[in-house]
Amino acid sequence: MNYLLKMAKLVKFEHTIFSMPFILVAMIVAANGWFGWRLLFLVTLEAIFARNFAMGVNRYLDRDIDIKNERTKDRPSVNGEVSENEMKIFIVLNAIGFIVGGYFINNLVFYSTPFILVVLGGYSYFKRFSEYAHIILGVSLALAPIGGAMAVSDNIPLWSIFLAIGVMFWVAGFDILYSLQDMEFDKKEGLFSIPAKYGLNVSLTLSSIFHTLTIGFWYLFIFYANLGFFAYVALVISAGFLMYEQWLVRNNLDNIPKAFFDLNGYLGIIFFIMILLDKVI
Repeated sequence: MNYLLKMAKLVKFEHTIFSMPFILVAMIVAANGWFGWRLLFLVTLEAIFARNFAMGVNRYLDRDIDIKNERTKDRPSVNGEVSENEMKIFIVLNAIGFIVGGYFINNLVFYSTPFILVVLGGYSYFKRFSEYAHIILGVSLALAPIGGAMAVSDNIPLWSIFLAIGVMFWVAGFDILYSLQDMEFDKKEGLFSIPAKYGLNVSLTLSSIFHTLTIGFWYLFIFYANLGFFAYVALVISAGFLMYEQWLVRNNLDNIPKAFFDLNGYLGIIFFIMILLDKVI
């Protein structure tokens, strides 16, 4: 139990809230309603394995960076709370769990698992040579709703691609804002991020553009999935949340943690609830 608690702290398990609502949205739309307890169980496991693998790799590879950063120096991966061997075992076990879980869903999901793991593990490398690592992080989470659609329908519907692209821009937009906290540190250490390369004003502008694109692609998702009133309510609420997030950060950079976790977490949950209502009412 102590080991599990340490690992949950290592990977910030609670951040699964960013991807899980959109997986469920895709599954509900693909099934045109309820998709069954078996798929719910298997896909939830897949989301947990994927999150654990991605964050495990990130924490393991970033040890040399995190130990120098005042904001991250107390992470379990660098303060001795979790050993390197424990992290390696954790990464391998979650990769295996993810592949095995895919096997029990369907062939399309199973055969896609190695590709997904490469993308999930690749983010940590990108920020060492490209400021567009924010996009790779967005792609990592964008795979979640596509995976949800594949699990139910055994194909990749067009609407799921629009939903995923919206998720990609949503995540990349708020990750740019989050990276503002490390702008000076990244410059000093020669790390790549949009804030480190282009500065505060350009970063805020790009983030707002990405969030505008988010709403545009989610509109296309709703349109091509032939959803109704509550889906459009979800779109309007999401636009309001993203506008408020942008305002919070522009008003005071100390608001970044609140904007990053609280608002984006609520956005996903509300979006899911609205799509659920759209399918059951």
